[in-house]
Amino acid sequence: MRFAMIWLVLLLTGCATTVDDGLRTVPSYYDVPTTVERLEAALTERGMTIFNTIDHAAGAASVEQSLRPTVLVVFGNPRVGTRLMNCEQRVGIDLPMKALVYEDANGDTYLAYNPGYWIAERHGLGACSGVVQNVNNALAAFANAATSGQ
Repeated sequence: MRFAMIWLVLLLTGCATTVDDGLRTVPSYYDVPTTVERLEAALTERGMTIFNTIDHAAGAASVEQSLRPTVLVVFGNPRVGTRLMNCEQRVGIDLPMKALVYEDANGDTYLAYNPGYWIAERHGLGACSGVVQNVNNALAAFANAATSGQ
């Protein structure tokens, strides 16, 4: 019920999925650990490599500080990344891809990532538009699989 109310408010305010400065933020139906688990499963099912999972809250605890649940998942596919870097090698600064799953001050969970089109615009990847569209579609599918209540 809480998630349905959040979704309704977000839809009415036009913020169901937000993009700001190249960051797409999607509300999750699940808590942080479940969202991360679902994201990693979706990534693995689609042949992505999970390079690392960084628990920022655990890092904060290790220096006796507190942080709400915040997990960064670093993932990619060298076949796709190499194609993008062959168009513009500096795109490697934004690869591998990352998704941040976090809990906000209200206890709601979100998944945030840089969409492929933002990376393409940043690096002038017009020659790779087909690859970029595939990246956009894949990222949206991963986010949906991780966050939706279906």
